[in-house]
Amino acid sequence: MNIQPRKTALYCATLAGLLVLSACGKNQEASNTTPTAPASSAPAPAAPAPSASTPMPAPSSAPSPTSTAPAPAETTGKSASIQTGGEIKVAAVTLGSQVDAAHAISKEQRRFAPEDQAIYASVATIGTTDNATLNAKWSYVDGKDEAFSSTSESIATDGPAITTFKVQNPNAWPKGKYKVVISLNGRPVASEDFEVRS
Repeated sequence: MNIQPRKTALYCATLAGLLVLSACGKNQEASNTTPTAPASSAPAPAAPAPSASTPMPAPSSAPSPTSTAPAPAETTGKSASIQTGGEIKVAAVTLGSQVDAAHAISKEQRRFAPEDQAIYASVATIGTTDNATLNAKWSYVDGKDEAFSSTSESIATDGPAITTFKVQNPNAWPKGKYKVVISLNGRPVASEDFEVRS
């Protein structure tokens, strides 16, 4: 039998390449689900849109999961970092009117135009969980603090992830002040104020 080393090497390389390609994506799960809480009536007619959750690349310097420092029950601001039951934390909440393919806000903003059709809240989490629930409660706060939408998303992650919540209004948004409160497992962990004006 005449075995040629060049052909053997080529066959081995081809087989190895096929094995590597067949293993790609085996551990990826679909993480887009529909919201579990319907929108309630409000001064600004808005309909919640499905939120999306995707893993985000690991940061170069990951925080220590053994941190036991107590945190306040509610934090306002972009860098909310709250420990609540288990190891998952909300690291940041960002608002904007557009998201990229990774479900992250394309351009952060706190002021929106009445004609903006959608407003997004992108919630960055760190840590691990087999089952946690994030909720975004949207409110119109001018005059009276009235919630107009509440959307929940179940997440399971083994590292940093981004979950995006969206509210839409087919009409113009009423001018005024708004806020979105993010809860993790039923506990408020972050609140972001924003405004709609011309």
